Amino acid sequence: MRKPKIDIDKCVACGNCEEICPEVFQVEDVSHVITDDFRGLEGCIEAAAENCPEDAITFEEEEEE
Repeated sequence: MRKPKIDIDKCVACGNCEEICPEVFQVEDVSHVITDDFRGLEGCIEAAAENCPEDAITFEEEEEE
């Protein structure tokens, strides 16, 4: 399953991700993923990642343990 991840060392809390996809992202001191259910939200997650000025968001397959 693909999951969004945030590199908190790169995040500048600009708010783009929360504005584009508030169902998934919330910005406080840095951005946080606020849900585990990404079904139907892939498009807005990808848009948030593409519009992150610091490239702090990735949306990739999670490695299974």
